[in-house]
Amino acid sequence: MNRARRATIIGAIAAGSFAIAFGLLLLTHDPLVYWNDDYELSILPVCADIARAWDHGEFPLLSPYSWICGNLAGEFQYGVFSIFINALIICIWKFPLVFSEQAAALAITQLAVLAAGGFMLGHGRNLSIAHSVLIGLVASVNGWIVCWGATDWFGALGAFTWLPWAWWAAERSLDCRGSRWRFLWPVPFVYLLVTGGFPYTVLMLVLVLIWLTTRAVYETRTLRTIFPLLCGTALGFGLSAPAWLALLDYVHGSARQLPDSAAHFQWLVPPNAWPALILPCWTVKWADFSSRMMPHAGTELACGLVPPVALIAGVVAKGRLLWRNVRWELGLLLVVLLLAMMPTAGVFRWSFRWLPLFHLILVLCAAEALRLLPAGEIARPLARPGFLALVLVAITAATMRWLEVGGTYALPLTWIFLSIALVWMAIELAWPKSTLLRDWMPTAVGFAALLTTYFCIPPNSGVPKYNFSQNLLNLAPLDSARLYLSIYPPPESAYRIEARHDPVGQTVRPGSGPMWARLRFINGYSPIRPAGVARQFASAIHGEIDLSTASWLLSNEGSSAGLLSRIGIDGIIVAREFSFVPQPASEWMLAVETDEGRVFHRRGDPIPTIRALDLDGKHPTASVKDVLESRNSCSASVVTGDQPALITFSRPFFRGYQARIGGRQLAVNSYRELTPVVEVPAKTSGRLVVRYRPAWLVIGVTLAILSGSIWLVSLLLAARSPAPGRAQ
Repeated sequence: MNRARRATIIGAIAAGSFAIAFGLLLLTHDPLVYWNDDYELSILPVCADIARAWDHGEFPLLSPYSWICGNLAGEFQYGVFSIFINALIICIWKFPLVFSEQAAALAITQLAVLAAGGFMLGHGRNLSIAHSVLIGLVASVNGWIVCWGATDWFGALGAFTWLPWAWWAAERSLDCRGSRWRFLWPVPFVYLLVTGGFPYTVLMLVLVLIWLTTRAVYETRTLRTIFPLLCGTALGFGLSAPAWLALLDYVHGSARQLPDSAAHFQWLVPPNAWPALILPCWTVKWADFSSRMMPHAGTELACGLVPPVALIAGVVAKGRLLWRNVRWELGLLLVVLLLAMMPTAGVFRWSFRWLPLFHLILVLCAAEALRLLPAGEIARPLARPGFLALVLVAITAATMRWLEVGGTYALPLTWIFLSIALVWMAIELAWPKSTLLRDWMPTAVGFAALLTTYFCIPPNSGVPKYNFSQNLLNLAPLDSARLYLSIYPPPESAYRIEARHDPVGQTVRPGSGPMWARLRFINGYSPIRPAGVARQFASAIHGEIDLSTASWLLSNEGSSAGLLSRIGIDGIIVAREFSFVPQPASEWMLAVETDEGRVFHRRGDPIPTIRALDLDGKHPTASVKDVLESRNSCSASVVTGDQPALITFSRPFFRGYQARIGGRQLAVNSYRELTPVVEVPAKTSGRLVVRYRPAWLVIGVTLAILSGSIWLVSLLLAARSPAPGRAQ
């Protein structure tokens, strides 16, 4: 291994170590910092189910423990097709960690990989190790990533972790000095990004790729330059085809497809919020999830003070040279800045999700500016980053006080930032010719400024926290043999810590919480809310059922001939806030009552998961026995009489089920798009097997195998190429 490669590896490890140290310091300051909102209601329960699936030798396409969140592949955000995310989940769940520690391990590991990718992107542009580490630091622990990706939206972090890597690989594929095999570089990183589970990051990647190809064609005046990048990107998307095909199929007919104009105007970055790049306590009104204009500290804009300061210093000291070097990056920065302030369209919402890319581009420009700053004495004080930082913080603080936009976190954060800038300036003046200090001070300042920001401003103040205990791993007081419909108020208001200080969820099991204890529920957390049960039961994102729908179901469809019985529901949970009682009373009994609510069970034994039902008055019952249930398939021995029989399956219906009995293919229909139904011909006996094999899975796996084979064969050929090619 040559010296340059060794330095690159050491630098990437150092960048990842900075992110790990940063994440552990946050965890020491607040042991629950990574344990919030979506991580509690959705991510951790699903990750536990994914780990359980692999332990049982099953691929986690579906979950048997939630109908609304039953299609894990279609939900996309869980990274079901990502080798990295699955391996990470399997490893973490091998250790006896509590919930908050599992969440921290998931987040910190990905922050480290993200930081290493930021380093590689900078070092690939011939930036110094110190400046490349700065890029990795800001890319991994900027305000948006810490406040949302690492502590709430797992898919956002899972996908953005690989954006710097994909960008670095794309630039390598455009380097004409490389070998003819350079198209191989983007493939694995495009795959990991797409399967990471966040459509917004895929959109970011597309924007970066368009920008890279435009720049390459403009500079080389030939389209041949971009062929390696296009080939590598195509193979990467082919390798990830099962993930994005699953999403496209799942969204069809879902609630996410419905127009929601209000959501397109929520969480836009206000034009007057950008001073938070200097002082994150800068507080102006943002449109929240309810479209209310609420005062909000600009923590999402926190970048460690250094990037805007360094960029301005570079403009002052080497304006023309800096423009020649980063004019393309500055153009991209402006585009992303505008996108973060503009309303979204279609299924995309909340434009502030562009901020991670904004931070990455900003720190790339800043690192280039730092490289251009001359060593030794600088004639103009404003070209000294330390002095300029002090001036900018002071001006921002004065303006903040004058406009009264300091919010509740202005002190002591402002004084600490002034102190950091003062120390930076003092070191510049005391050791003006020290290369070591000049190179590493920006990284140290960025680390200190970001850590101070999250110590002074709670990084997840905009989302609820729930007091979920480890008891959620236990079944009690519920029955794993029954299928429950839970009726509870919106968790974000009823069960947050401010409303319930004691442990909650043991009875009502909000969100996807039933997955922890392997309980079968209709409810589940789903931002997409697919066609079928989620639409017909009017489920909200956090799993709660529309109250008018719930009242109607319990009053009119609770009998043995009603809808609830036909799809297999034999347990009803009613939160204490409501007085609903399933009817008729003669068919239901109160099984248990707790301080959270009441649990009703249908009288008699639990309803079988596979049975023969006469749904239309034309199909007599049949013999169904020896039922075997697994995650992605089920089977039973079926014997029909002189007439065909309808076999129903108490699991959510998704397009793509296939049925076979005795070597004969049967059609799989649905009962009101809620459950799969198979009509077995008369005088048939045998083993009825139903498997989930949708067309998107077959096509996606075929594309993935084809793309993976091309990549592996090309990789082997590249490894056998002559030494000069490998050196290049």
